[in-house]
Amino acid sequence: MNQTAIFWPMLAHVLLIYIVYCVLGRRRYGAVRSGEAKAGQYKVRSTEPASSVTVAANLGNQFELPVLFYVLCLSLHVTNGVNYLTLAPMWIFVASRYVHAWVHLTSNDLLLRHRSFAFGAVIILLGWIWFALHLLAVV
Repeated sequence: MNQTAIFWPMLAHVLLIYIVYCVLGRRRYGAVRSGEAKAGQYKVRSTEPASSVTVAANLGNQFELPVLFYVLCLSLHVTNGVNYLTLAPMWIFVASRYVHAWVHLTSNDLLLRHRSFAFGAVIILLGWIWFALHLLAVV
């Protein structure tokens, strides 16, 4: 398998980050334009209006658990560990991040948000276990 295939799920997650940035910009602009907020309120997140604070929080989420995803992808690439059994879970992880972001930015249903986060976290944990087995030449 082409080892560079691991970069496609990474690029898909980068796209999600830029989508969330766009949503954040639109919500902040809309809040200022409607009078819900003043531009100065964005200096400190604690004074940010509810319409955009969840988007800002989601943007932060995209730089927490996904760090393990990026390091895992790069580690798999460097050690020639990319195959269908490693690539599929990376795509599943990225899909879980899209679901998590969608829930967070729309209904913000805590149960659904937690489930999508936990699912992605388990996928990445399994990926790291597989990587350890790969290094040990067990798989």
